[in-house]
Amino acid sequence: MNALESQLEYCFADTLPDAGGKLEVAPGVFWIRMPLPFALDHINLWLLRDTLDGRDGWTVVDSGIASDEIRANWERIFDQELDGLPVLRVICTHFHPDHLGLADWIAQGGAKARWQVRLWMTLGEYTMGRLMASGAGNGSSAGGDAAADHFARHGLLASDDLAKIRERAGYFTKLVPSVPAQFRRLREGDEVLIGARSWRVITGYGHSTEHCALFCEALNLLISGDMVLPRISTNVSVFDIEPEGNPLALYLTSLDRYEALPADTMTLPSHGKPFRGLHTRIGQLRDHHVARLQEVRDACHATPRSAADIVPLMFKRQLDLHQMTFAMGEALAHLHLLWYAGELVRRRDEDGVYRFAPV
Repeated sequence: MNALESQLEYCFADTLPDAGGKLEVAPGVFWIRMPLPFALDHINLWLLRDTLDGRDGWTVVDSGIASDEIRANWERIFDQELDGLPVLRVICTHFHPDHLGLADWIAQGGAKARWQVRLWMTLGEYTMGRLMASGAGNGSSAGGDAAADHFARHGLLASDDLAKIRERAGYFTKLVPSVPAQFRRLREGDEVLIGARSWRVITGYGHSTEHCALFCEALNLLISGDMVLPRISTNVSVFDIEPEGNPLALYLTSLDRYEALPADTMTLPSHGKPFRGLHTRIGQLRDHHVARLQEVRDACHATPRSAADIVPLMFKRQLDLHQMTFAMGEALAHLHLLWYAGELVRRRDEDGVYRFAPV
């Protein structure tokens, strides 16, 4: 546990749910943990006891990527952990593959087609998920020609890396093979009745398009998705689909909505472990970005810098290609905040690379 983590209270210490099993974290709220084939090697998913349209059953929050291992874990849960009751709806916090990947499959009842239920998402997340899963735009933020060209414009010039990024054009569709053709819209401030308890929708921006977190006042419980994580900072990136975006400003503003919740709220994050200390963690995240922005500011005052120049200043470890694409996006997000704030100017040099320098 690092120094920042020691300021948080992990509600279940080192206890984790078994693969293909569930762990109750509050009355009617259960924690599921699925593997991921990345450096970030897991995702937390949530099962909530529910009653919908007069039927008893379950709401599933987030799904995991499309993989045989995760499908098998879900099948075990469907058969052994639902008390013989059906899934009644699927809620996805946002469109990223580890959250949306198997949502359609779960909504259709898994391999045995046990039920057919509705996907609930915000409009921004649903439409972005449909767009990415359609293959439109020649890939996604993680791969394809558009992504490779975007990263090249910002200084990632190694031909091998760019070639590998171009080859990853099907990255999103492999992890999210389908998205339901219909959905139920969630909006900021909506109160969703799940079982006997109301859960308020809190939208957030910067990490994704219109991220949906859920807060239950009766349980003092926040399903935070990726907006507030206990151990790592949420990725906030500029990607090719919105190349002049300012997502870090959006993210930092969005944190205000979670900071307004009670200090003793139990937070259920998508990665890491359930914790108390929400206000402390938000302060840590703000401090993290203030420090990173100062590093970027200082570096650009020394000499004009591209996003690729900033990556090793912000990420002082070896990165694989998957991590590098997110590191590039995050470096660019910090540059763009200072650019939009009027502290830096952007110019495209003769080599075709954007570099940022003091005004």
